[in-house]
Amino acid sequence: MSSSTTASVSTHILDTSVGRPAEGVAVRLAARAGRDTDWQALGGSATDGDGRCKDLPALPAGTTHVRLDFAVEPYFEMKQADAQQDAPANRDSGSGVFFPEVAITFAVVPGEHYHVPLLLNPFGYSVYRGS
Repeated sequence: MSSSTTASVSTHILDTSVGRPAEGVAVRLAARAGRDTDWQALGGSATDGDGRCKDLPALPAGTTHVRLDFAVEPYFEMKQADAQQDAPANRDSGSGVFFPEVAITFAVVPGEHYHVPLLLNPFGYSVYRGS
């Protein structure tokens, strides 16, 4: 929840290769106060069955920039392992993950909420400021 002195952040991930939420993706949150300051790791979470992180840490007062780091390679490896159990003939197909992680950095202002959806597939991604 944002206040007049802080911003707040939420996110969710849709796996566009299957048209479903991406469950179990680790997400880390970092913040900084000014573009010339060091990043402060704030902690993280993992996406739930709806592809949402509902418990990301609060941003400290004075935050001007936020970074979300999504660990997508383990998610796709798990999906591939599950698929191989169902279709053993595909076991030699390789990992097929071009982007092992996705880092999204954006500017924030106090009092605003920032919802940042990630549309994901093994060979690309897109993000936008949601509502």
